Amino acid sequence: MDKKKVLIIAYYWPPAGGPGVQRWLKFVKYLLDFNIEPIVYIPDNPSYPLIDESLSAEVPKDLTILKQPIKEPYKLANVFSRKTSKTVSRGIISENKKQSLIERFMLYIRGNYFVPDARVGWVKPSVRFLSNYINKNDIKTIITTGPPHSMHLIGLQLKKKFELKWLADFRDPWTTIGYHKQLKLTNKSQAKHKTLEKEVLNGADQIIVTSNVTNTEFENITNKPIEVITNGYDYEPITDFALDAKFTLSHIGSLLSKRNPKVLWQVTQDLIQENESFARNFQLNLVGAVSEDVLLSIRHHNLSNHVNNIGYVSHKESVKLQKQSQVLLLIEVDSEETRCIIPGKLFEYMVSNRPIIALGPKGSDVEQIIKETNTGHYFLYSDYDAIKKVILDHYESYKKGNLQSYAIGLQKYSRKSLTEVLSKLL
Repeated sequence: MDKKKVLIIAYYWPPAGGPGVQRWLKFVKYLLDFNIEPIVYIPDNPSYPLIDESLSAEVPKDLTILKQPIKEPYKLANVFSRKTSKTVSRGIISENKKQSLIERFMLYIRGNYFVPDARVGWVKPSVRFLSNYINKNDIKTIITTGPPHSMHLIGLQLKKKFELKWLADFRDPWTTIGYHKQLKLTNKSQAKHKTLEKEVLNGADQIIVTSNVTNTEFENITNKPIEVITNGYDYEPITDFALDAKFTLSHIGSLLSKRNPKVLWQVTQDLIQENESFARNFQLNLVGAVSEDVLLSIRHHNLSNHVNNIGYVSHKESVKLQKQSQVLLLIEVDSEETRCIIPGKLFEYMVSNRPIIALGPKGSDVEQIIKETNTGHYFLYSDYDAIKKVILDHYESYKKGNLQSYAIGLQKYSRKSLTEVLSKLL
């Protein structure tokens, strides 16, 4: 039986680092097991904010990859400020009152001259190139994945030209994503985003989202079928590690300016002052990009001597750090817009055998998953006493040498199980 060909249109692909690349890298890896032949279309010369060469080894050897050059404004923006351009492209945006003039200018230009995003210039040349490829190779199914949501505009144009089945995958929402408020959008630009979002949601044959909250949001915009397929975990055969000797609380991933749990810093500061044993053993590991606002807050709470600021590491190294940490931290911005965000690292956390302490908004999908899988505790930013009690309980278990998590029902979040759900949509 011939394999079904599926054209996947993506921006992030190895050697890009960060969570955006892993979702479709893993889907592509397992689609072959379900008699589907993926063909991946990506930019030839992208400006990725993070690089992780280790992910390139996971790309299937016989995979067909199509590439087209892309012109990106972030490269031009380097002329004004390389540092600001890099941080903005990574999503690290300072609080309004702390933004420099150049950062304000770049955010305004990014928000209003590049709608929906800075890769919109790739849409027309991609449609031309892929139209020719679709004609010659009898492609009947395409998938677009965003952000960047410009990828969906490619799908929208191709759908208008061909008799295709089009699946639009939203790793994050579009107009309700938290950073939209920071882009200094004019009313005209906001309206354009809304219009494009509605066109895509009503133009696609199938919508895929990563959370129940986004599912509910999109149901108010479109009658098209929507499937929730979360991110997931892969089995990582890492055995060369030992649990940290210190009582480590480790956060893996970016800590943006608004992702700043001051209540957690206050709890740990108080425990250090009240408990001499805790003070000797406590260490806060920060793995990934950390905004200056967060570092200032940590310093304000006199925690600097307990911080190990590791910076960005490869995905393989981050998995190893997860497995050897005593406790894993999952921090999300405390806002209505972030209830739908389920970080990809949550699923890797869940199979690490380490307890999770998560902080975020009320009604979050993350809270539901953590409770359902018995992999940790979820708190609001106001839960000082409850956070303090759980950290102390974990510390007592750490001293006894029996601190671990007791997860249940994880199999449905495996990458292969999730790919099977996707294959049925195809």
